[in-house]
Amino acid sequence: MVFLSKIYTKTGDHGDTGLGDGSRVAKDHPRVTAYGSVDELNAVLGVLLLQPLDADMAALLRSIQNDLFDVGADLCLPPTDGERPGQVLRVTAEQAERLEREIDRLNERLQPLKSFVLPGGTAAAAWCHVARTVCRRAERDVVALAHIDKINPQVIVYLNRLSDLLFVMARVCNHDGKDDVLWVPGGQSRDRQGATRSTAP
Repeated sequence: MVFLSKIYTKTGDHGDTGLGDGSRVAKDHPRVTAYGSVDELNAVLGVLLLQPLDADMAALLRSIQNDLFDVGADLCLPPTDGERPGQVLRVTAEQAERLEREIDRLNERLQPLKSFVLPGGTAAAAWCHVARTVCRRAERDVVALAHIDKINPQVIVYLNRLSDLLFVMARVCNHDGKDDVLWVPGGQSRDRQGATRSTAP
């Protein structure tokens, strides 16, 4: 149970912040950058949830938001050599596997792509693409952190799967890919607006 009785503490007024183990680091430390990007991703998903979505997709996004709090908690607490499995909250392989099942389920309804997809289409699809790119940045930030400090490798796996899921969700939000905006190499557009719509049935 988390209990927040006071919102401001003034402990970070000099540019440092506390980690889960009680140690303090600068607010621009790679660990703080990593879980800050995860927090930003969660906020983008909150905006995505304001779009008209079917009940199943909305429920999936809310469960992912909860997972991302697990990711942030994991990153906030550096692993130790003597840490026992289950001793602290860590992202697990099962969480990424659940995303894989969702990717497979949603992708079954989509036609294979014959070109790269430009971000856009419906508003919900566009927000999926914003979330996808923020997720990729969060993944890069975690990889950068892993070069200098210990992390739970399942965090990288989870973020990698999540970015793939958000791409598939964007296509679903574009009426199962029918309104995907496809890349035309060299800018030679097939219509006057400079965009080529998917011709998937």
